[in-house]
Amino acid sequence: MPIFRRRSRERAEAPPVVIDDPPGTVRRTVLVNVDPVRLPGDLVVPSGAIGMVIFAHGSGSSRASPRNRQVAERLHASGLGTLLFDLLTPGEAEDRAKVFDIALLAERLEGAYRWLRRWPQVGTVPVGFFGASTGAAAALVAAARLRAEVAAVVSRGGRPDLAAEALPRVTAPTLLIVGGDDVEVLALNREAERRMRCERRLEVIPGASHLFEEPGALERVADLAAEWFTRHLAEAGGGRRASLASLGG
Repeated sequence: MPIFRRRSRERAEAPPVVIDDPPGTVRRTVLVNVDPVRLPGDLVVPSGAIGMVIFAHGSGSSRASPRNRQVAERLHASGLGTLLFDLLTPGEAEDRAKVFDIALLAERLEGAYRWLRRWPQVGTVPVGFFGASTGAAAALVAAARLRAEVAAVVSRGGRPDLAAEALPRVTAPTLLIVGGDDVEVLALNREAERRMRCERRLEVIPGASHLFEEPGALERVADLAAEWFTRHLAEAGGGRRASLASLGG
């Protein structure tokens, strides 16, 4: 079902709604070592974060996606840290085969998880995945491999059909968010929900299209993601919180 949408790299998007950081938040530009490449990323950790969320962007996008950044800011306000990183090198991003190579993208996401776990300041708190479009498929494949190591998954306008064989093996509680007017993708998510065996929920935002450009649609995505991650990461963490001492916070 060829429903990928060609678009320039998010250039038509409005700037994200910026929420002021909670006091004590630390932001770092990092290089995520995922052999054999090092991928640029942005690490944000609020003081006492109850968990971390790693973002997987969609095709034609990058860590600079205004939509993902708006969701990330909402998560920060809820006491969650985030890692947004480029899944591909600049050269790879020009190769359409790699852009849609879900196995490669999932390997990069799993590598980022392992990299994050080596940071003593945040390595003990629970981790979730947030994926958009093809990035959601990569998040589900990586979550199926990591199993209980991933505490929760949220998909925004995702293509879970591209993770078809992995779906029954996902154990992390999974929230599938789809626009009500995104008819084809909604059908794919309904089928994915049926095939999954973990705790899952399909949330349909009435009147929203694939990119959630309608007034209030992306804000609703961010609120749903924050609620899902806060609940499940807090349960998985048992009161553990990130320490900013060595991050410069």
